[in-house]
Amino acid sequence: MGELHLEVLVDRMMREFGVQATVGRPRVAYRETITREVRSDTTFKRQSGGKGQYARVVIEMEPLADEEQELAKDGLLFEDAIKGGSIPREFIRPTENGIREALVGGVMAGYPVVGVKVRLVDGAFHDVDSSEMAFKVAGSMAFKDGFQRAKPVLLEPTMKVEVQAPDEYIGTIVGDLSSRRGIIAGLDPRGGSTSVRANVPLGEMFGYATSLRNMTQGRGNFTMEFEKYMPAPNAIAEEVIKGKV
Repeated sequence: MGELHLEVLVDRMMREFGVQATVGRPRVAYRETITREVRSDTTFKRQSGGKGQYARVVIEMEPLADEEQELAKDGLLFEDAIKGGSIPREFIRPTENGIREALVGGVMAGYPVVGVKVRLVDGAFHDVDSSEMAFKVAGSMAFKDGFQRAKPVLLEPTMKVEVQAPDEYIGTIVGDLSSRRGIIAGLDPRGGSTSVRANVPLGEMFGYATSLRNMTQGRGNFTMEFEKYMPAPNAIAEEVIKGKV
């Protein structure tokens, strides 16, 4: 739904049903990824009387190449490169499951991780103390350790925005979109009105419907659709990580 739809629904809740709704700022669906290749060698070892827990996992992580994106499942391309039985076959899937669980919760700010290739290359086990759970934990630990050292970045969704308004308002509209970190893609004159095409981060578009009405005296309209994820500027990423956005 667009912002106008939401405004109407909130108004109806208050006016017709007497529900005193507190409306907050919508959340942006950020994502996390890495920008360089790393190797992570992690051992999970726990001894608390009786049977212990032991698992060693060695993984190599790197950003996904463009041609590999379609092969990734839920943002991860996992490759089993174990040779010589350093990790028994029954522990490979639990290791992958641990890595995938770490992806969902993110590492930087709690947002899902995407665009990562993980290669399981080595490890070690104990005849008595190793278990599926131990390797699942070790896989998660290895991924989080590697992620933090792989120059992680926060990705923000950018939107393809098209605004149409009478010519006299176009200068103001272009300036406003630029102030929202928008990149103007083109202007298309249409006989007395102009269509402005731009790419703008979603986080900067909240409240735009109201702003556009004010800028154009209600004579402008716009459409917006998702385009792609792009690295967020450091200042924005820091605010998101601190929980201010």
